[in-house]
Amino acid sequence: MRHLTSTGATTPGPTARSATPLDELIETVAFLRAPGGCPWDADQTHESLVQYLVEESWELIEAIESGNRAELIEELGDVLYQVLFHADLAAHTPGEDFDIQDVAAHMTEKMVSRHPHVFGGDRTAETADDVVSFWDELKADEKPHRTSVLDGIPRGMPALALAQKVLGKAEKVGVRVTSASIPDGPEPPATEGELGRTLLALVASARAQGLDAERALRHAVRDLEGQVRSAEERTGEDAESDRPGD
Repeated sequence: MRHLTSTGATTPGPTARSATPLDELIETVAFLRAPGGCPWDADQTHESLVQYLVEESWELIEAIESGNRAELIEELGDVLYQVLFHADLAAHTPGEDFDIQDVAAHMTEKMVSRHPHVFGGDRTAETADDVVSFWDELKADEKPHRTSVLDGIPRGMPALALAQKVLGKAEKVGVRVTSASIPDGPEPPATEGELGRTLLALVASARAQGLDAERALRHAVRDLEGQVRSAEERTGEDAESDRPGD
């Protein structure tokens, strides 16, 4: 529902007295994108909004790390706004035809399915490790088209985050990178502070030599991914050889 201001302009307003601030924000997004709203908002697409989602996500991470409550509220709001914007865009795009309620319903169903140990399923979990151990099984059932532990990893992640993600997946198939792989390196850093200084020193050294640390790490991660896929192929071949003959 749109309401008139004292100047005669229309503004978004709650459809009922019980409307929550979230309801009002959803309506605000719709108002801005509707005919007669903001031309910039109306021109956006899912693709054009990607850069803003990336920026807002990193700003949220910074707010979390700073521990500033006011900034955390603001940055969470900015990320939420991106989600609502994409949902409203989809609601008015032929062939997509879903809205924020569909997104929420899908997420609720997904979370209930992923937590059978909480929502009356046949699983029990006493520790976080117990949960992680069967999440992979649940994901495999949900996404049977994935044939590798590497499937589903976003390729656009920064190299360091990508490396950490791929290392975790690699361990699941028995491929491990240890500190012994560091040529003539010192003992591994014992704290995050030491680790940060070590990484910074490595980047500084690379920069001084004209090397691109981001690109170099991506190349190394690709090599690791090759090892993972080779290990998966060997595992598949072993499984084939263990099967009884016809």
